[in-house]
Amino acid sequence: MEIRVLKYFLAVAREGSITKAANSIHLTQPTLTRQLHDLEKELKQKLFIRGKYKITLTPEGMILRKRAQEIIDMVEKTEAEFQSINDTVSGDIYIGGGESDSIKYIAEIIKEIQNDYPDIKFHIQSGNAEDITEKLDKGLLDFGILIQPVDLSKYDHITLPEKDLWGVVMRKDSPLAVKKSIKLEDLRGLPLLNSRQAIRKTTTKNEFIEWFKGEFENLNTVATFNLVYNAAIMVKKGIGYAITLDKLVDTSSESELCFRPLSPRLESGLDVIWKKYQVFSPAAKLLLRKMQEKFCK
Repeated sequence: MEIRVLKYFLAVAREGSITKAANSIHLTQPTLTRQLHDLEKELKQKLFIRGKYKITLTPEGMILRKRAQEIIDMVEKTEAEFQSINDTVSGDIYIGGGESDSIKYIAEIIKEIQNDYPDIKFHIQSGNAEDITEKLDKGLLDFGILIQPVDLSKYDHITLPEKDLWGVVMRKDSPLAVKKSIKLEDLRGLPLLNSRQAIRKTTTKNEFIEWFKGEFENLNTVATFNLVYNAAIMVKKGIGYAITLDKLVDTSSESELCFRPLSPRLESGLDVIWKKYQVFSPAAKLLLRKMQEKFCK
């Protein structure tokens, strides 16, 4: 497979039409059709379902679309890294992370770097631990920022100095809203929305699960989420109570929602991770040095 042909394939997948794709990449329609036919022949798989008005992907085509995009992203990232080697420090830095107020520490460093190196561009992607580590392992991200507990066996890491507080987001008209904190007995029988990252099984100690003293599996989890924005909307609609970190949901005086911390208090730290023996671009190396100077004193 050639990179050029993968770009052709992605153009057709995006446009849903040979004609539109050919126009978008400045190629003749017969040439594009021939390239796609050769690609299917090379892979020994049918990639497209050719309808009267629209082309759609087969299941095999969907797999290739995901892999092709990852390959193209990696190629473009590699090209950008090499272009920046001989220049003044510039280039792109790719960071993925979960939602956390502690990201403010990374934001402070990004601001400092931008002031001194305006040609460095940052690309931030939100996601849960599974999303971020998958892209980190494939080289699509330079750094991941993950909420503990984290399996660090494959990575080098820096732990950020502040911890996030766990609690319950609920409607202000909820009976629990009168409480200053929420205990385990308060949650029994209630419809709960839980973070998939927090409840996943790991090889490390999971303090979130341990807080429930062996009762977690018996609680009424009606939904799970990976990012809390949609969970907050579900709470507003009365679907349940979201167990999440503080400062991620609007609980201001104008909001319908409020946050109450768990009791006993439960906190989670945050780790910046990267692959062991990672070879960084000059820009990413600069960010790593700044983080080490700030957090590894």
